[in-house]
Amino acid sequence: MSFGDKRTLKVAVLGCGAVGSQVVRLLSEQHDDLAARVGAPVELVGVAVRRLDAARDVDVPDGLLTTDAQGLVARDDVDLVVEVIGGIEPARSLILSALDNGASVVTANKALLAEDGPTLFEAAAKAERDLYYEAAVAGAIPILRPLRESLAGDRVTRVLGIVNGTTNFILDKMDTSGAGFSEALEEAQQLGYAEADPTADVEGFDAAAKAAILASLAFHSRVTAADVYREGISEVTAADVASARDMDSVVKLLAICELRPGPDGQEQVAARVHPAMIPRSHPLASVREAYNAVFVESEAAGQLMFYGPGAGGAPTASAVLGDLVTVARNRLAETRGAGESAYADRAVLPMGETRTRYHVAIDVDDRAGVLAAVANAFADHDVSIQTVRQEGRGADAQLVVVSHAAPDAALSATVDQLRSMDIVREVTSVMRVEGGEE
Repeated sequence: MSFGDKRTLKVAVLGCGAVGSQVVRLLSEQHDDLAARVGAPVELVGVAVRRLDAARDVDVPDGLLTTDAQGLVARDDVDLVVEVIGGIEPARSLILSALDNGASVVTANKALLAEDGPTLFEAAAKAERDLYYEAAVAGAIPILRPLRESLAGDRVTRVLGIVNGTTNFILDKMDTSGAGFSEALEEAQQLGYAEADPTADVEGFDAAAKAAILASLAFHSRVTAADVYREGISEVTAADVASARDMDSVVKLLAICELRPGPDGQEQVAARVHPAMIPRSHPLASVREAYNAVFVESEAAGQLMFYGPGAGGAPTASAVLGDLVTVARNRLAETRGAGESAYADRAVLPMGETRTRYHVAIDVDDRAGVLAAVANAFADHDVSIQTVRQEGRGADAQLVVVSHAAPDAALSATVDQLRSMDIVREVTSVMRVEGGEE
């Protein structure tokens, strides 16, 4: 295939772990196809690693491995830099250096984008280079580009998603097998779905970073991981999952980003990550094992759902290569794609002012007046009850209450009051309810 006088575009890859090794493999195996799609040859000129002698899943061509990542991104012949190191530093410094030296950047670094995205976007704008990051959220699932480009003429009002495969696998096993959290986590670790230290996944940090990126794109406002309310799944019990099943619901760790009216009537961004019960009729309820899915609601397009593998070396590398092709085309055309869109500059609504619904299970004394007292506790905080289910247990009883939508602070205060009441033996479960009627 002839490309005339089109110059060869040179690519440097930072990191050669699970994702980086697959990027290197695809650059080699699909060399001719990539050249045809880009319109010019694409050449891998360096791969930065911490250790030259580490075991790798792919054979890197001789002479390309280097431990001098800074020297690699500073080369004046590098057109595109792919960053798949992860973490904050040295990734941030390397990306900034690459942009400053005239390279465009493709990254999969959700943590860095969620913490300090504006710094990177400003550097890209100053350098008049691209910064693309489709692989930072939901692996191979194309969700960021539709938000940034396909829906650019629409008004997105809500993004609801399962964006962490580890937690979805654990909760799915708890639902289908009746296993407890620890047992399901152990199985996830044995199968390679969970790390030896699963904190980032099971405590919601990974999903919160992705929620910040989704909210920033969807609502044209700067949202960081620190702005996202976060709860993990380590406190979810088999009893919680069973209670959801009784309601024909399932428990999922959800990333929820939506526009909500603030106290002054102006729209604000609400962004949160927490376990929630959703009806089995909801499209997200059918997302099984380690898969991800993102449900988008917009004014003109209506409801859209994006589904697929949300992690793994090859799926994530697929998203990286998709960005690389776009960025490479832009370099040839001497143009750049859309940069950061933060024109709306909406404030972030505190979690306490965000409206949601609660499912509350309460062990109480089984005697007259208890139900009325519990109902009064909800009424004291202007929280309306949607349903109540009662089961007798000798001298005790369990009440399961599902509220209508109310500010989260009012719902939380209601639970605190219930815990202080003499008739309440224990509040055994508190979980938010999403996806149904408010």
